Amino acid sequence: MSWHKEAHEIELRRELSKQQGGEESIQIHHAKGRLTIRERIDGLVAPNSFEEHGEGAGFAEKDEDGTIKEFSPANYVIGFGEVNGKRIVVGGEDFTLKGGSPNGAGLRKSVYAEELAVQFKLPLIRMLEGGGGSVAGSAGPRPKTVGSPVYAEPRFKIIADAMNTVPVVSGAMGPVAGFPAGRLVASHFSVMVKRTAQIMVAGPALVERALGVSMTKEELGGWKVHTRSGIVDNAADSEEEALDQMRRFLSYMPQNIWQLSERVHCQDDPRRADDELISIVPRDGRMPYDMRALIEHVVDVKSFFEIAPDFGHGQIIGLARLNGAAVGIIANDCTHFAGAMTAQGSQKAKRMMELCDMFHIPIVNFLDEPGFMIGPDAENSAAIRSGMSAVSAAVQSTVPWATIAIHKSFGVASAAHFAPNTYQLAWPSWEMGALPVQGGVAVAFHREIAEAEDPEAKRKELEESLMKNRSPFPMMESFAVHELIDPRQTRSRLCRWVEWVQPLLEDLKGPVRWGMRP
Repeated sequence: MSWHKEAHEIELRRELSKQQGGEESIQIHHAKGRLTIRERIDGLVAPNSFEEHGEGAGFAEKDEDGTIKEFSPANYVIGFGEVNGKRIVVGGEDFTLKGGSPNGAGLRKSVYAEELAVQFKLPLIRMLEGGGGSVAGSAGPRPKTVGSPVYAEPRFKIIADAMNTVPVVSGAMGPVAGFPAGRLVASHFSVMVKRTAQIMVAGPALVERALGVSMTKEELGGWKVHTRSGIVDNAADSEEEALDQMRRFLSYMPQNIWQLSERVHCQDDPRRADDELISIVPRDGRMPYDMRALIEHVVDVKSFFEIAPDFGHGQIIGLARLNGAAVGIIANDCTHFAGAMTAQGSQKAKRMMELCDMFHIPIVNFLDEPGFMIGPDAENSAAIRSGMSAVSAAVQSTVPWATIAIHKSFGVASAAHFAPNTYQLAWPSWEMGALPVQGGVAVAFHREIAEAEDPEAKRKELEESLMKNRSPFPMMESFAVHELIDPRQTRSRLCRWVEWVQPLLEDLKGPVRWGMRP
């Protein structure tokens, strides 16, 4: 007697599980312009690198003779794969079965995603598409036991543990609501597909029932809503582009907090000195300039990967490379609020600081800070609280920082641009002080200006006089900055700095600790 029959059933279950919700369901899914979870995994990882866990998980109905007549696979697919030449954990809902709402085996496999990543200390990529729990799924007879044992760890603890251990990336590939939406935001980087994805705590039917508000999925949680709300970092025009952004983000990350980011071969000359930098900042301080172009002139060619470009306008964050080494980028965008730190902008900058601290990535900060945003919107959004939280994150940061003072730094917000032992460079265009000269003169000398024969001429005279005292040259003379530099020297200086700090990163490996912040 042998076990051939049972062995055949095992292989049959694995084969049936790969049929997902069936050919008709897959065709309907494709007609909506969406790939299946297995197609997404194949498009993400290196060919033949996917090693599935729980291939045969699911439930079978059998004939009287024990032959499988129907099989319902677990509707979550999970396993190892290879991205950028390194092993990762990848998983996601199978929307062709129950619209991604988890069946019993699917729920267990989805919960296992973070467990697997933490156990093997590997980056986690989630490709989300589903609605979480189902009211219909909870109907029927009660099981003999309900709930989780009192001694069980909270179900969501492993999600928090994963974020403090390995890089976590999430993609909204289709409609995402409920528990999957919660998982999506519990990520270090997230992206959504413009044509097919929406992100919601609850869908339109439930919103209308509960609140009497009628909205489409797109109006409620489309990409135009959530790239501005901060729920998702980036948007992509296609699933393929979303997968590429996930791969690119991970290319800057280490495998876990006990490792460092891999340094890549760089063909860009570390001594490159672009002439455009000498005139990129106008002499008229009221004229804007392109900070993104400035960044591109300094970092390795085509290495800047911007994160959350439509959230927290006034601040720019992202990842880049200097002579092949990964760095985090934080900068002010003077085309929005003159670069002032709003509540959202402060949250954005702080999040980048924490990401870099978590994974031991040095920070390069391009400083053009007019201060915390003022006005009724700033007060209603508690901008000063978020701003001071960013300041606290900066002064508690453990990774090396290099700050290049580009144009201006005023008020308390400037403290969010300097960490302990920051390497400080300055351009000759830098102006610093408690307040901008233009606004400060209007406040401090309002009576003198008002009583002058020509108030406008008097205001201009006072401004020009005070501006002479704001030259950065005395800062160089007093060793209040490491160097005052020709802007064209910025790349070469930073490429030297990144060499200095590489040995320091070894001592930072492992968990980070932060105190309470505002």
